[in-house]
Amino acid sequence: MHGFMHPIGGADHMLAMVAVGILAAMLGGRVLWMVPACFLAMMAGGAALAIGGIQLPFVELGISLSVVALGLVVALQLPLPIAAAMGVAGFFAVFHGYAHGSEMPLDASGASYALGFLTATGILHLTGIAAGKGFSAGLATRGAASRVAGGAIALAGLFLSV
Repeated sequence: MHGFMHPIGGADHMLAMVAVGILAAMLGGRVLWMVPACFLAMMAGGAALAIGGIQLPFVELGISLSVVALGLVVALQLPLPIAAAMGVAGFFAVFHGYAHGSEMPLDASGASYALGFLTATGILHLTGIAAGKGFSAGLATRGAASRVAGGAIALAGLFLSV
């Protein structure tokens, strides 16, 4: 339960993970599952670094920048190639995973804790995908709602980083 609640308990984590889902929905095709899967894999790697005692600098800055950057990518509707979208998501996922791993309770099972935060993250990605698909459903507002959502996420990231 601790692992599951960690991504949900922090606005920065929630916003970044939902933005990854919106980005995946925006780009569509194979990216719909590839970008979230890359995020999950790299987040697990970041957690492993923390649990293994390896130091990663600028974790909080990386998390804050992830919210701003992912929000801007969505707001500007940047048509990223698959590799670039995966690279951006994966890079920032390491910071999120590191934060999750470094805050694991001492009495928690590593596997259970990881399963919890990976499940919560997957749900947040699915929420973003659903929102992104819903945003693009209406022809009159095609793209406008996701642009607004991306802009709001980026602004929230700026606010959270102060």
